[in-house]
Amino acid sequence: MKLFVGLDVSLEKTAICVISEHGKIVREAQAASEPEALARWIGHLEGTIAVVGLEAGPLSQWLHRGMTEAGLSVVLMETRQVKGALKAMPIKTDRRDAEGIARLLHLGWFRPVHCKSVSAQEVRALLSARKAVQQGFITLELSLRGLLRNFGLKVGAISRGRFEHRIRELTVDNPMLFAATEPMLRARASLRQELAGLERRVRQLAQDDPVCRRLMSMPGVGAVVALTYRSAVDDPSRFTSSKKVGPWVGLTPSRNQSGERDISGGITKAGDVNLRRALCQAATVMMHRGRSTWLRTWAVQVARRRGAKRAMVALARRISVILHRIWTDGTTFRSEIEVPQAA
Repeated sequence: MKLFVGLDVSLEKTAICVISEHGKIVREAQAASEPEALARWIGHLEGTIAVVGLEAGPLSQWLHRGMTEAGLSVVLMETRQVKGALKAMPIKTDRRDAEGIARLLHLGWFRPVHCKSVSAQEVRALLSARKAVQQGFITLELSLRGLLRNFGLKVGAISRGRFEHRIRELTVDNPMLFAATEPMLRARASLRQELAGLERRVRQLAQDDPVCRRLMSMPGVGAVVALTYRSAVDDPSRFTSSKKVGPWVGLTPSRNQSGERDISGGITKAGDVNLRRALCQAATVMMHRGRSTWLRTWAVQVARRRGAKRAMVALARRISVILHRIWTDGTTFRSEIEVPQAA
């Protein structure tokens, strides 16, 4: 008898539901959210394990890797699709969610998600740490500006290097403001130092990677964009065509068609939000500050016909396709080729 195992993962406990090939619930239980504990529990089931499914999430990739090493057939399921299916249940509990995941496995109505390698997850952790420190640094600067603005003290447009001197210059005659801003300035200096160290680490990591060096041959693609793309795609062979990268990132128009109604809306925004943001930033840099290339010329033509925002999204989608082709072919970006007509 074939068994379909659905797992609803939380931080401490995982709800388990086992369904037979005839759609009957065989067993329900809870186990610790550890790959060894889950593999041990599933291994005691009587029958053939067809597939084990769990929703993609923070712990999912770790659990997927551990249970796969234990010899189980495990699949990660796309979060958006699973949530849409489980909304049909009037009562939401972990037990019912595990049952819903098991039934999706039984029906085959799910979209599998790629489980990233350990190296890709490590790179993403480094990029996330850099972003968190950068956001903390910017938040402190904005807080200092807002704090002084209440007293009519305007920092104005100033470079990062002179920001600390400017704050002390404005607060030197007010002991209370000086006492309030001095700890924030020390915290800002520490964050700035840590951010500089992370930036050096990111640049060095990109320079040491031959794939990232080829990706960075495209104007507008720096170390952060190259590492974000490499860690998000992870395995380029999972795309049978480079054109499939754009829809996977969520940079293609959505569509709502029913009967006589057929509406094309904004982009789907599916997939990795960090990668989509990085590609849009690369497209913006290429359009406004990049050197003249056939790709930039094509984007300018689209902007004249459709507007700057649509041109930026179209360029980001095309960058994702070209970067995948550069990766798979082992080539670099060629800036001087015949300019294609804008579609």
